[in-house]
Amino acid sequence: MKQVLTIAGSDSGGGAGIQGDLKAMSANGVFALSVITAVTAQNTEEVTDVFELPASIIAAQIDAVFDDFDIAAVKTGMLSSTAIVELVARMLAPQKIVNLVVDPVMLSKTGHALLKPDAIEALKKLLFPLALVVTPNIHEAQLLSGIAINNLSDARRAAKIIHSFGSKYVLIKGGHLPADRATDLLYDGRFFNIYKGEFIDTPHTHGTGCTFASALAAQLARGKTVPDAVQAAKTYLTEAIRHSLAIGHGTGPTNHFYFLES
Repeated sequence: MKQVLTIAGSDSGGGAGIQGDLKAMSANGVFALSVITAVTAQNTEEVTDVFELPASIIAAQIDAVFDDFDIAAVKTGMLSSTAIVELVARMLAPQKIVNLVVDPVMLSKTGHALLKPDAIEALKKLLFPLALVVTPNIHEAQLLSGIAINNLSDARRAAKIIHSFGSKYVLIKGGHLPADRATDLLYDGRFFNIYKGEFIDTPHTHGTGCTFASALAAQLARGKTVPDAVQAAKTYLTEAIRHSLAIGHGTGPTNHFYFLES
């Protein structure tokens, strides 16, 4: 079984972050490993607190995983600060990870900042050049590119700017696109792939970004090409949203194991 590592923050609500990543990776047929960068206190309504783990324990987790496992892909999520971005980039660089998926997590679904503003530049300069794919949503793509995104034409312009930061592919997730909703855009520096999907009108979408990126990493680890892995991950995510769970009092999570329902 392929082994895939997620480096991200913990979500006590269980729908996103490390918990969502582990579920999505397992559901996509790989063995999931984790390095926790921060602990969040959150539920379906809000993030109430964030605690960044010391650099020494983050580094120790990365060392422990790479010392023992054959890592086929890595996905990064919430990295929180410049110091953590620098540490993760420094430790991943010598590993020469072919399948590195960088999800530039900046805001929680409820609007809480999960990446300090000064860390955005570090992410662009240090981690993006190591990545096979970066997976910003519309809000993140706007912050990274500096342009407003209202339609696919805007998304194409933003993808070109983000691609210039060094990743091989840019996947702009279109769930929040005002026009062409549920349409994702993949750019490889020359060509665009458009992934049109069904927009499912539900408020219960907590963890969709983490789930998409984790499923993508899992599919890459299993040998799919980037375009095919994106399609497989999108198909999985669509069904996870279709079967999303109305639990808690706010934005409920996607159902990572919808296919186990009786």
